[in-house]
Amino acid sequence: MPDELSPSEAAARIGATTRSVQRWIASGRLQARRVGGRWRVASGALDAFGWPAATNPVATASPIERVFVANRGEIAARIRRTCDRLGIVTLAPATGGPKALDLLDVDAVVAAATAAGADALHPGFGFLAENATFAEAVQAAGIRWIGPPAAAIRAMGDKAAARRLARRLGIPTVAGYDGDDQADATLIRAARRIGYPILVKPAAGGGGKGMRTVRSARDLREALAGGRREARAAFGDERLILERLLEGPRHVEVQILFDGEGHGVHLGERDCSIQRRHQKVLEETPSPAVRPTIRRRLTEAALALGREVGYVGAGTCEFLLDDAGEVFFLEMNTRLQVEHPITELVTGRDLVADQIRIAAGEPLGFDQRDVRATGHAIEVRLYAEDAEAGFLPATGPVLTAEWPSGDGIRVDAGVATGDEVTGRFDPMLAKIAAWGPDRRTALERLTAALDETIVLGLTTNLRFLRWLVRQPVVVRGQARIDTLDAIWPPGSPGTAATGGGGQRSAEATAMDTAWSTAARALGGGWRLNGPPVVRLQVEAAAGPEERSVAITDDPEEAVPPAVVQVGDTVHIDVAGRSMPFRVAAPPDVDRAAMAAAAHAHGGGPVTISAPMPGAVLAVHAAVGDTVAAGDPLVTLEAMKMEHAVTAPGPGRVTEILVTTGQQVNRGQPLATIEG
Repeated sequence: MPDELSPSEAAARIGATTRSVQRWIASGRLQARRVGGRWRVASGALDAFGWPAATNPVATASPIERVFVANRGEIAARIRRTCDRLGIVTLAPATGGPKALDLLDVDAVVAAATAAGADALHPGFGFLAENATFAEAVQAAGIRWIGPPAAAIRAMGDKAAARRLARRLGIPTVAGYDGDDQADATLIRAARRIGYPILVKPAAGGGGKGMRTVRSARDLREALAGGRREARAAFGDERLILERLLEGPRHVEVQILFDGEGHGVHLGERDCSIQRRHQKVLEETPSPAVRPTIRRRLTEAALALGREVGYVGAGTCEFLLDDAGEVFFLEMNTRLQVEHPITELVTGRDLVADQIRIAAGEPLGFDQRDVRATGHAIEVRLYAEDAEAGFLPATGPVLTAEWPSGDGIRVDAGVATGDEVTGRFDPMLAKIAAWGPDRRTALERLTAALDETIVLGLTTNLRFLRWLVRQPVVVRGQARIDTLDAIWPPGSPGTAATGGGGQRSAEATAMDTAWSTAARALGGGWRLNGPPVVRLQVEAAAGPEERSVAITDDPEEAVPPAVVQVGDTVHIDVAGRSMPFRVAAPPDVDRAAMAAAAHAHGGGPVTISAPMPGAVLAVHAAVGDTVAAGDPLVTLEAMKMEHAVTAPGPGRVTEILVTTGQQVNRGQPLATIEG
């Protein structure tokens, strides 16, 4: 039998890339045969093949010693942990302050990596992680790219191209539009053909940024404009696709891993159905809904997509799963996924280490038969956001951060005590995950871990997460992508009864305790023949609250709340929510008169305040305009997400107090309306 070569050996012989050889084999241009599931190329066939001139000679396997992490926060810390274990030096850029590196500037990031003497670059997720031009620029600078080839990123990181490829492979997709013509008129016609409701999605990037649900034609133009703005800000690409909105499916994804020779495996599926604003909140593996037959369809589709584009490294193919068991391809994330820790917990693999090995030219080193998933893992994302105020982003100092520990608990944190959370980046602070031999144990461990977690100084979604993991629909594993819309906030019109009365009662008790704790900490006040009294104010989800509180001796509390005092403000953990208490300001005569007039006449001036910190992206109204309830007044942007501040009722605009581009704080007046 003539000498036979693997694709990588053939590539080295002719000075091409392994990926090029694999594409020539797949297209039939280069003759090869499968031996034990692997391609082998005969020397004679290679010698007779008229290959194109190689532009990038393939690199031989060599160890990686200095990794530049082109990211920040918890994923940068996660990559650093693996590099430290492997004895690899990590190089991290400044991402805050006047010397901060712009992580969306290709040339600046490559220049920084080169200046630092990096021999490899890990993009993490977000920013430029799925930018093919960035991958090429990194490699052109002589730095190894810890990620898939640029061609695979272009084929799959582009949602429109990925949908077309999936259909060509016979993999179902949701009805939609993924064409090149991006004119509003074309998209409006496509939406009419698809039928409402639809999803407007950026063609590039991921993480739910820029996505909008549109239920009627009259809202489409505004959704297109907003989607383009967010996509341009987050990914530098404003192209959009449209998809028919499926009501109530599950969101399930498959983790794949390929080496440079085309050997690939899957590491099972993850269920990411619990989402808010199209962003994941809770993920678990395996999915409670995926039977073996469905798992086979999902994993075969994911591996077929990876093979077709010559994928290398770690990637994730995402699908929708309906109650009939039908599977629809959504997109592929050509990067390490945020929720990769739960896959690591059940498989025992270190995906970052696998990425580094593959980028260094090493083979996968195991096959599908070697992949064994054990137990169950569940993860939640701790965000700097106010779940009780529509999940709006929050900013502020991290005065205290206490993370849980114990059997099966893993925390990937991006902040620590003393850090400052600004509106410049994504609001995710940490991921808290739990493994157990079964789903029930994993959920019980996660619930206990969240009860142990404390973050003081800024508002987070911790209290919401504690509530979420106790909900019957979550405990039973029945959540869909629209579950949160149906159950949160509890007790609001249109939401289902969710129990939780015991937790709400506990929160009320915790609030009473917090008032007393704050009174003792802040002191002051007096009263004849009684304990001294102090008038306190707290910034709650619904706005400022005031109360006169008697200063009493310390009660014998079983579990005193976590407290930190900074100046004249006491930050107290109230059932998972950091709440700032301070002595209330003296009564304001003008404010009292205005409130009395509004109450007496039912139409006094109403001040519209910023519900979150951020930048003023647009001002939609002018002084003298007549507005109706729900009309947009100002659009704010924070953490690359937009939020429209609307009129609470009909009236005439008497003041506009901000301008486009201005930075505002939460609670800052934006406009005044005369009812």
